[in-house]
Amino acid sequence: MPVIFFDIGATLADAHMELDGSLTLQPRPRVMAVLDALREVRTGIISNPGPGDGAAARAAAALHKAFPGRFTDEALVHWGAKDSRRIFDQAVASTAGAAAGDCVFVGEDAQERAFAREADMRTAAHPVFALAATENRPVLRSRIELTDGLGLPELTTAADETEAVVVQLVSERLALAMVTTQGAETLERAGFTVDLRGPVDDTAVFPIRDDQPVSAAESLADGPHKSP
Repeated sequence: MPVIFFDIGATLADAHMELDGSLTLQPRPRVMAVLDALREVRTGIISNPGPGDGAAARAAAALHKAFPGRFTDEALVHWGAKDSRRIFDQAVASTAGAAAGDCVFVGEDAQERAFAREADMRTAAHPVFALAATENRPVLRSRIELTDGLGLPELTTAADETEAVVVQLVSERLALAMVTTQGAETLERAGFTVDLRGPVDDTAVFPIRDDQPVSAAESLADGPHKSP
């Protein structure tokens, strides 16, 4: 059985430090629906709570308040820096028997995902792709053409119903997205033209959040994806 570990900040939730020193987590869009779909899957946390005494306890309290009834297996909750494969090896060991290849780390940071892969874990850049990672299905960068009748609102609506995440609007006629082949097929059935590129984890240039700057020329320079 797979075990899926999530990062918190910028992946599961946005963090806010309150005036009283407590931490508040606001679940990010689509996260609750993803967790609902994964209720039968063992899930855990690999996240850095920040410096200072009590940081882990503060983060744990915020986690349970934001996600009540979830992440209840304390053995699968790991607090610490994700600056080497060490914490990922510890996470695999905490599963009580799951192979590293059956464990998935979901996080927005490309370097952290690289450390997880060093520990032989599978990875996903966004919670929407957690299930795809357990099934070893790739997530691809894509360019999506927008038209007068099919613009960003229609694309966002269509993407929210499938394995696709719109990450940036490059121009009025072009959006960048992460998709599985299943997600791409759904968008194409909705009328969009989807130009598939290489896997998301093959580049550090492609953004995975719509508030990150990106060079359109760099992001779009790679050739189209070719199926093996």
